[in-house]
Amino acid sequence: MIKILIADDQELMRQSLTVILNSVHDFEVTESVEDGREAVRSVRSNKPDVILMDIRMPNMDGVVATQIIKENYPDVKIIILTTFDDDEYVFNALKFGASGYLLKGISVQGLEKAIRKVYAGSAMINEDIASQVVRLFSKMAQSNMTIQVDDKQTESIKESEWQVIRLVGCGLPNKEIAAKLNLSEGTVRNTLSGVLSKLGLRDRTQLAIWAVQTGAVNH
Repeated sequence: MIKILIADDQELMRQSLTVILNSVHDFEVTESVEDGREAVRSVRSNKPDVILMDIRMPNMDGVVATQIIKENYPDVKIIILTTFDDDEYVFNALKFGASGYLLKGISVQGLEKAIRKVYAGSAMINEDIASQVVRLFSKMAQSNMTIQVDDKQTESIKESEWQVIRLVGCGLPNKEIAAKLNLSEGTVRNTLSGVLSKLGLRDRTQLAIWAVQTGAVNH
C-alpha cells in the first residue's frame, strides 16, 4: 500500500484528489491538509510514502515545507504540484529535495503513474514542460547548489552513457531519450540506474543538475 499525503489550500482540489487516489486499489490517502505547517505535522503522525505538495499555501508554503520534511524524513518522496508561472518556487523545491513536479490538471492516469515512479525512486517531471526544466537546471547550475562527483567516478562512464547523460541534462524524459538514441525505454532506465550508481548520485534530478554544472551536456 502506497500512503499519500495531499497538501493544497484549495478544498475542492483536496477533495477531488482524495476521492481519485483512494479509488486506486493500492493507494491510501493518509490525510489532506491545507498548508505546509499541517503537512509537516501530518508527516510526523502518519509517515506517508509520497506527498503531493502545492507550492503556494498560507502559513507555510510548499518550498519551506519540502525543506523541513526532507531534512527530517529524507525517505519521504515529494511531488510538487504547480502551474506554469511558479518557476522560482519549483527551482527551490527541487533544490531542497523534491522528487519532481507536475502541472495541475494532469490526467488521472498520469498522476497515478507519477506517484508510482517517485515511490520506486525515480524523479518525475511533467513531459510537457521540458523547456522549463532546462531553465530550472540552468538556474541551479548557476546557484550555490553544487553536486559533487569525484573525477575518478567519471572515468568509467562509457560513451553510450554520456549520450544519455547529455539528454537528461537537456530535460528530456526517458521516452524521448529512447527515441533519439534508438533504444528501448527499459534500456534507458537501466543505463540511468548504472550511471547514478557510478557517480554516486541520488536521482535523475541530481544527475541533470550535475550535467549542466559541469558542462557534461556538451561532452
